[in-house]
Amino acid sequence: MDMKKLMKQMQQAQAAASKIQDDLAAQTVEGTASGLVTVTMNGHGKVQTLKIKPEAVDGDDVEALEDLILAAINDASGKADDLQRDATRGLGIPGF
Repeated sequence: MDMKKLMKQMQQAQAAASKIQDDLAAQTVEGTASGLVTVTMNGHGKVQTLKIKPEAVDGDDVEALEDLILAAINDASGKADDLQRDATRGLGIPGF
């Protein structure tokens, strides 16, 4: 195989991967739990914001709030995973 051609393909793949990373960082997804807790993440799965409605807070049932927060994070995380999968689907590179 021609080394120059291979190097050019590698550079193109690197540029495509870099663009995907930039695009994912700019996108956001939102996860919710019962409309009481909302989590916003970027396309890399990093939490950007966490919003809790006052009615979600019950001093006698902290565990319920913890469960709502986890559910909202997991919901947003699943959506971020979907964004990543969609963004890398056409690369044809194993593991992407």
